[in-house]
Amino acid sequence: MPRRRLCFPRPLRPLLAVLGLALGMGGHALRGGEASVIIPAGDYRPITRATSDPEAIAVAAFLLDILPITNAEFLAFVTAHPQWRRSRVSPLFADETYLRHWTGDLDPGPAAPADAPVINISWFAARAYARAQTKRLPTLAEWELAAAAGYTTPVGRDEPAFKQDLYTWLSAPTPEVLPSVATARATLHGARGLHGLVWEWVDDFDTAMVTGESRADVATDQNLFCGGAAASATDPGDYAAFMRQALRSSLKARQGTSSLGFRCATDLPPPSDQP
Repeated sequence: MPRRRLCFPRPLRPLLAVLGLALGMGGHALRGGEASVIIPAGDYRPITRATSDPEAIAVAAFLLDILPITNAEFLAFVTAHPQWRRSRVSPLFADETYLRHWTGDLDPGPAAPADAPVINISWFAARAYARAQTKRLPTLAEWELAAAAGYTTPVGRDEPAFKQDLYTWLSAPTPEVLPSVATARATLHGARGLHGLVWEWVDDFDTAMVTGESRADVATDQNLFCGGAAASATDPGDYAAFMRQALRSSLKARQGTSSLGFRCATDLPPPSDQP
């Protein structure tokens, strides 16, 4: 028997979506108690690198949200911070793509289910959301380190089931209505949806094609572009990493897309002194 979808009067939808945060319909309630997982320290190897770059970049352990931010969570944010509503946001911080799939300022509507990842979000808006939660966006190196893990092993690209799911997602068109974040399978470290739901903003996305691992090098290297990228690639077969790099290098901070969301990260607290 087909599942019936409950319909509520439009004025009640924003209130119901916010209440869903507490009732398990969306937002943090879907996160199963703990909202973050520890990503262990490790090394990130950029897919392309300049000759002056180190072979690997050391990444300290950090906390990463288990799930990408949902429409319900972002609705709660814009409700509390009116300057980030679609009709009020400054054009300096978001272009015309901002939340364009929502029905209204406080009504995500049928194209944006409460428990689906929020999309059409600018980098500025994602960063503002993270700061409002006393968190931050993950760095490129942190996100890539977390996303490298498979379902059961630390190196997902060597795991057949993980690799098959990844490339099945990459080859499929973005659905008009995204699925619930709860449908995403957990990786080894417990994060869900790093692949298979949406692309995700990182804090230093605009350094994707710049040398020096975000250390503000002013020089760029021709090996990072065109045919030189393959010649300088650390793993020429990692097609997904090339796609992420291409996407990041094409983005502007004001821009959003129908397949780009985000999640938050936090520094691990320093260890307490033991007697």
